[in-house]
Amino acid sequence: MFTGIVEELGEVVQVTQTAEDSALVAIRGSVVAADARHGDSIAVNGVCLTVVDLADGAFTADVMGETLRRSALGGLRPGDRVNLERAATLGSRLGGHLVQGHVDGIGEVLAREPAARWETVRFRLPTDLARYVVTKGSITVDGVSLTVAGVGSDWFEVGLIPTTLGLTTLGSRGVGDAVNVEVDVLAKYVERLLGGHRPAGPGDLPAVGLPGAVPVGGPA
Repeated sequence: MFTGIVEELGEVVQVTQTAEDSALVAIRGSVVAADARHGDSIAVNGVCLTVVDLADGAFTADVMGETLRRSALGGLRPGDRVNLERAATLGSRLGGHLVQGHVDGIGEVLAREPAARWETVRFRLPTDLARYVVTKGSITVDGVSLTVAGVGSDWFEVGLIPTTLGLTTLGSRGVGDAVNVEVDVLAKYVERLLGGHRPAGPGDLPAVGLPGAVPVGGPA
């Protein structure tokens, strides 16, 4: 679990294709690698990866095919900057919001509108995720916890303060660039819990193993 508060900008050192649908990435990040151990979780542009090796201020992690397909990590190249965050501890402050590091889809930068001290950025949002996004709610973009300033059927906007612009990759993302998007997990749980109050959908599962249990979609 993460908070969406980026600890440092890391740099991709190497990307090695290990199979047709998997890769091994090496990333330099002196802060997150300082106390990391084999098996630890580190969010890379919002994707939770597991440390498999450490050397000289860098760590390596396996990226499986599902992750490459569902996130923008498949486009990483040596020299690219990435947002890094170590997993949260029970004693740490929750400066952002609860972030799983499980990317829901790939968004795209649509527009940037600079102001004197901050910047409004609009992102394309996969339409199947729009129902989870609300104005003033939380969303994670490339591992950065942000507050939604506006939302439409296939887009959302956020305001980026100088700290976010200067200390994360969002300050340099240009129009057309792909970004990883994770919606607030609480919204998905609420939808699941309310499943009995709407017609069953393809993703719904029947309740099993309990006497008298009814399907999630309602009585048969």
